[in-house]
Amino acid sequence: MTMKITLDTEYVNNLDISPAFKVISQLVEEDAIASHEQQLSFEINYTLEPGDPRELSEIPELRLWFVRLDAKYPWLPFLLDWKAGELARYTAMLVPHQFSAKEGIQYNPEALEIFLMHKIFILGDWLQQQGIPSQSRLKSMAQMLGYDLDDAFFEIFL
Repeated sequence: MTMKITLDTEYVNNLDISPAFKVISQLVEEDAIASHEQQLSFEINYTLEPGDPRELSEIPELRLWFVRLDAKYPWLPFLLDWKAGELARYTAMLVPHQFSAKEGIQYNPEALEIFLMHKIFILGDWLQQQGIPSQSRLKSMAQMLGYDLDDAFFEIFL
């Protein structure tokens, strides 16, 4: 069952993460996070001026909202619906990038690597705390972002 968090301009401009808090805190209270892996999506209704050509991930206010959300729930990628592109969109909100007509989104390589390693360490610890096997999940997340991590890497810290 997919869960949806709906954002509008007011929530974003006020850095109000309550729509996400309502959904996620309910999962935490019900101890149901593990059963909702990769089932979360965002519906973003952010008002742009007519003719504004920017993608949502190019809007500073929206990116700041996601930075705030990430600070509160740094393990959120576990819940995101990767197949629906939510991990890529979430990453675009947090990692500097450019758009290419031919190749799509082009992340800053160094920033993406730092972001990925940060998420690997956070999620590795968090998944262990939850009693959820982590290595295959972390490798899959890395692959979604274009990295192939060796098993030996995980032996260092897991």
